[in-house]
Amino acid sequence: MSKAPNPVDKYVGSRVRMRRIMLGMSQEKLGEALGLTFQQIQKYEKGTNRVGASRIQQIAEILQVPVSFLFEGGPSGTTSPDGFSEGASPSYVSDFLATSEGLALTKAFTRITDSKLRRSIVDLVEQIAAREGPDKR
Repeated sequence: MSKAPNPVDKYVGSRVRMRRIMLGMSQEKLGEALGLTFQQIQKYEKGTNRVGASRIQQIAEILQVPVSFLFEGGPSGTTSPDGFSEGASPSYVSDFLATSEGLALTKAFTRITDSKLRRSIVDLVEQIAAREGPDKR
């Protein structure tokens, strides 16, 4: 039985994936820049393998972001008295943004300046989702 990935490792991996996709960079290209195989990049992005501090710094430099970008909004390990992590967004948000579809949809949606049109799009998507069945998060 394999051990589940640490939530922080999984989150950092999803941020690496999101930024890599934003730049249009393949896992193979990132791997080449780091001297690794694309399979190792896959393991980092899934949180299966932990990323060391020096490697995190290398990845941030290649992806042209500060190291803090890879941790922003992630699980902090500290919980408040009500049992929730401070400032952490739901995992489905980062999971969605780490997909090419999520990123493309977000980029396109933010270019729409008409607030009524944006609201109509949200309503449409909610109606379509309601037909698909109950929320499965």
